Amino acid sequence: MDSGAIRRRLALGVAVLAASGALALVAPAQAQAAAGCAGREVRTLPFATGTVHIYRQGGYVCAITLPKSTGSKRVMSVSVQARGNRPVVDEGKYRHRAGPVTVHAGHRCVWVKGAVGRSSVSSGWILC
Repeated sequence: MDSGAIRRRLALGVAVLAASGALALVAPAQAQAAAGCAGREVRTLPFATGTVHIYRQGGYVCAITLPKSTGSKRVMSVSVQARGNRPVVDEGKYRHRAGPVTVHAGHRCVWVKGAVGRSSVSSGWILC
C-alpha cells in the first residue's frame, strides 16, 4: 500500500470520528434515551429536576430518568412495576441517567416512578 492510500484512509478515519463526536454533542436527550430502550416513546413525565421517558414494544415497557442538567453525580432513580408484580428499580448516583429498566407487562397496567435529587414523579397506573 502506497503512502497516498494510507493518508486517505487515515483522513477518512479522522473524519468519521469527528462526525460521530459532533453528533454525540448535539443529540437531544430523547435520542440518548432511545438508545437505552427499545420501542416507541409512549409517555413523558416531566418534573422539577428531570424527566422520565417511557417506551413500549410488544408486551414490554421500558423507562429512563434523565436530569434537566448534567454535571456532578447525584441520586437518581427509575422504577417500573407491572400490576401484580414487584417493581424493577435502578437507583444510584449518576451523572446522565438512571435506567433503563424494562418489565414484561403484557396487557397489564404499569406504575412508573422517577427521581433526580429530592424531586420526583409518580405516574399512577397507566398504559392499561
